[in-house]
Amino acid sequence: MLIIILSFSLLLSLFISKYAERTLLEKQEAFALLLAENVSHQLFSRFVIPTVVKFGRIQLRNDEQYEAMDRVIRSTVHSFHVSTLRIYDAKGTVTYSMDKNEIGKPGNAIYKVTETWESEKFSAQILSRVSKIAALFMVDFKPGSMTLRAYNPLRAERSLTNIDQNPIMGILEFEQDITPDYMSMLNFERLVITFSLVTSLVLFFLVLTVLRRAERLSNKQLKEKEKLLFELQQQEKLAGMGRMVAGVAHEIRNPLGIICSSSELILKRAKKENSASTRILEALHEEAKRLSRTVTEFLDYARPKKPTMHPVMVDSILEQVAVFMEQECEKLGVTIVREYCDDMEVRGDKDLLYRAFYNLVANALQAMNGPGELSINAARGHGSLHVILQDSGPGFAPDHLEQVRDPFFTTKDSGTGLGLALVSTIFESHGIEMHLSNGENGGARVDVIFPE
Repeated sequence: MLIIILSFSLLLSLFISKYAERTLLEKQEAFALLLAENVSHQLFSRFVIPTVVKFGRIQLRNDEQYEAMDRVIRSTVHSFHVSTLRIYDAKGTVTYSMDKNEIGKPGNAIYKVTETWESEKFSAQILSRVSKIAALFMVDFKPGSMTLRAYNPLRAERSLTNIDQNPIMGILEFEQDITPDYMSMLNFERLVITFSLVTSLVLFFLVLTVLRRAERLSNKQLKEKEKLLFELQQQEKLAGMGRMVAGVAHEIRNPLGIICSSSELILKRAKKENSASTRILEALHEEAKRLSRTVTEFLDYARPKKPTMHPVMVDSILEQVAVFMEQECEKLGVTIVREYCDDMEVRGDKDLLYRAFYNLVANALQAMNGPGELSINAARGHGSLHVILQDSGPGFAPDHLEQVRDPFFTTKDSGTGLGLALVSTIFESHGIEMHLSNGENGGARVDVIFPE
């Protein structure tokens, strides 16, 4: 892309430079034509006629005639940077030169003299003593580095003679130093090329910046699309699983309720009679209750309750959880360290939030499975309440960090794997964010961020 932009800019700058060079040549040719016509007019009016009247003929070997003609020419071309000027006859012989020693000698431009005599037209060409590429890198030029050589027929003027036509008296050749004008044109070309290159680089980096930004946005949108697609697939999978679980749990719940109530009734009678089967009946009743809780978890996950939003105090809910888990903490040797802010009021369903925090604390105690510390910190920033629960247990396995929210995923020997799935469902229904990670010093960390 950079090569294409630079190439296009260079081609454009070269086109502009060529146009500027052609414009300079046309301007110099126009000035040279005016100079040639002026020289022709001045020679005929100020030298030819007076000399013919006085001497009868023109003979430049005569010092007086040469000096008179030389004065006319030098006064005419004065301040026009003319370095050499010659006049040729039809045979190409020099009849006049600013260098008197060249008079009467054959010139070096017989071809151009003959061509001008036949065409009777003005012609000019630029002569350069340095190459164009080298000139671009030169700071200064010596005088005469760029010259314009012009050829123009010298004619007799009808207004000053009785001749019906204006015949050619000779061919005028002169060289004019155009180095200053060429230098100005070259500086313009440098400016155009430099500006084109700088503009191209700026354009390239702007396009590159836009492309990179577009690429970042595209990647971000692609990741969001993949995330949404994954969540949609998860939702479809979980919806189908939820329907199946709801159907199975509903069929189990009614007979299980009868089993629980019957086992409780039989257990009470056995305790009164001091039956030997009391221990077996106790185990049967406990397993029936555990199975009932499991079925309840299935139903809660499959048919989540819509939260009833009311102002609630999160610190009260956390204290209620801590009090309820106090006996279990004493049994395991776990200390709960609490640090709350002043404003802990949010909008939510108290029962559902209690169940969510209860599951988080219960998971932490199960993960530590022995003496340790569970810290619960709450702070409010930018209008949102941020609650952090961090334990001193082994933490989440890095390979399982993305799967622990999935239903029925568990690393424990017992359990349904619905704990964190239920917590996620409850928090999502409240618009609450939950982030799972490992603390800097080890242990699992759960960040719960309530909406503003």
